[in-house]
Amino acid sequence: MNKSIFYHAGCPVCLSAEHDIINLLGESNVEVVHFGKDKSRIPEAEKAGVKSVPALVTPTGNVLHINYGASIADVKG
Repeated sequence: MNKSIFYHAGCPVCLSAEHDIINLLGESNVEVVHFGKDKSRIPEAEKAGVKSVPALVTPTGNVLHINYGASIADVKG
């Protein structure tokens, strides 16, 4: 993985964190995955170790859970 992946569910907490992450890392260095638009990516996030969103998975595979917005179980519905 060359880019960080930022997973979120579209809530206000997530959207605020998305803007901050993009400002910090640069848009070309982060892929944004919005589960409200693409639920098919949830298993990928779970496999990477994401337990709640918003979360950032770094290129080295570290998962950074940011300002708890929702659990993966809540996102799955």
